[in-house]
Amino acid sequence: MILILAGTQEARVLAQALAGEGIAAEASFAGAVAQIEALPIPARVGGFGGAEGFADYLKARGIGAVIDATHPFAQVMTPRSFAVCQALDLPFLRLERAPWQAVEGDHWTRVATPEAVADVVPEGARVFLSVGRKEVARYAGLRAQRVWIRSIDPVADLPEGWNHIAGKPPFPQAQEEALLRDAGIDWLVTKNAGGAVSYAKIAAARALGVRVAMIDRPMPPEGMVRVAEVAEALDWVRGLAP
Repeated sequence: MILILAGTQEARVLAQALAGEGIAAEASFAGAVAQIEALPIPARVGGFGGAEGFADYLKARGIGAVIDATHPFAQVMTPRSFAVCQALDLPFLRLERAPWQAVEGDHWTRVATPEAVADVVPEGARVFLSVGRKEVARYAGLRAQRVWIRSIDPVADLPEGWNHIAGKPPFPQAQEEALLRDAGIDWLVTKNAGGAVSYAKIAAARALGVRVAMIDRPMPPEGMVRVAEVAEALDWVRGLAP
């Protein structure tokens, strides 16, 4: 049985591929959004109760290998799951799409952490914060004139003066350009998530000359096997000992 730690489009495609080949698998979602789209394999939603709970779950379900296809910025789940699988001698693979690369016309400033954004974005700027809703407090140092933040679900404890935009990707580039233009955005703040689904905002910023504070991905744990494509993950599964 393969356990997919899900939450990305790559996890969905992998689940479909495994189901199509008749490979036993199940998916686990952290529950970051209110609604989860149906998959062709069994799925659960919720945490495991820490490392010990995750280990107990793997043993109880007879999991033979784990594929972590969570978000590239899953800074807790990925290292913890990898460590548990190492302790149990279970095969572990990280399926993580390639990061975006700056091209001609981009105006990026790379930052290491969300907290460092406040050191890059000048005081009084108008900011579009495209980082999700769960770590808003990490951007509290922003001294922007106005901040817009977009997420699927409402943001708890939205700072005073910040504006919430509800929306679910993908967003066409024309829509992203309109948002940046209409709000007079000076800086786009985003994580380097990679992939095509949310790239339109990067292209929109390039087209309008908007500066981008690009947050780098966390460093992966040493020794962790990673692939960027679903086809590579499928080959890895096929190569597991029966």
